[in-house]
Amino acid sequence: MIGRERDAGPSFGGPPADPGEKETGRVEAFSDGVFAIAITLLVLDLKVPKSAPGGLAATLVRQWPTFLAYLTSFATILVMWVNHHKLFTRIRRTTGAFLFLNGLLLLFVTAVPFPTYLVSQHLRSPDAGAAAAIYAATYFAIAIAFNVLWRYASAGMRLIDPRADPEQVRAITRHYRYGPVFYFVAFLLAF
Repeated sequence: MIGRERDAGPSFGGPPADPGEKETGRVEAFSDGVFAIAITLLVLDLKVPKSAPGGLAATLVRQWPTFLAYLTSFATILVMWVNHHKLFTRIRRTTGAFLFLNGLLLLFVTAVPFPTYLVSQHLRSPDAGAAAAIYAATYFAIAIAFNVLWRYASAGMRLIDPRADPEQVRAITRHYRYGPVFYFVAFLLAF
């Protein structure tokens, strides 16, 4: 109806969102788009080989590091997207700080194709350790960003749906503790 449009969330000068209304639709849509682009960029490292000795099959087999890097990074970004989606089933509201924290997480997610390409190109070289360290450092930064985002949203149930089970919220917080530790150990082992 004309003149009866509802405000889709908090705005400057507009009426506040209904307390029971979910405000995260735009941030979820934007985030999904960023995850989709990051996962799509990974495939750009897969190149059609030129003719080489041994034929096409042998040339493709020699490119196994690129395929392995693509598959592992695709799977990892997919897991991150699933986790992001699961968080947003519990997060109901947003703030400016939360939007910037989500942006920080997405910044690191979009960086994944670069260390993926580094690993695929240097897996069998003397620089393999450095490439693996950069790869692990990227995922360490992502794990930290996930933790900061979630802790900001869940502290005092700040942005959490009031119907969310507090024990599930605490369980997510407990599980997120391990990601940064795992990736930091992987970073150290890269050397």
